[in-house]
Amino acid sequence: MSVVVFRIDRRSGVATYLQIVRQVEQALRMGALEEGDRLPTAAQVAASTKVNPNTTLKAYRELERAGLAEVRQGAGTFITRSLAGPDSEGRAWPLRTALTEWLHQAHGEGLGREEVEALFRASFDAVYPAAPEA
Repeated sequence: MSVVVFRIDRRSGVATYLQIVRQVEQALRMGALEEGDRLPTAAQVAASTKVNPNTTLKAYRELERAGLAEVRQGAGTFITRSLAGPDSEGRAWPLRTALTEWLHQAHGEGLGREEVEALFRASFDAVYPAAPEA
């Protein structure tokens, strides 16, 4: 059973419920969540992120509409399908290892969380520019 820990960035300009949806989708792509895994309850998410439980429920309804999750009354919300490719873990493993090593190096050099996120975001945006808005 995998566990997902949500991180909410209140300064991102992205609606909180969408941040939750995107983090679940990312966990599914990376294989960190798999079919049958149970998502944390709205109360658990509220306690760990200070997000209103209704926001989490909205995100879970969105995941259900997308066919990625299913709410089972009295049991919780469960993942119903994966977004990981057939070899996503094998293919991503060397990249994940390199990224983890880079993060350890950044931490060792005294960079804080916000500095690392800013550095990553700038590098990411340089390689993957945002699509122009229509």
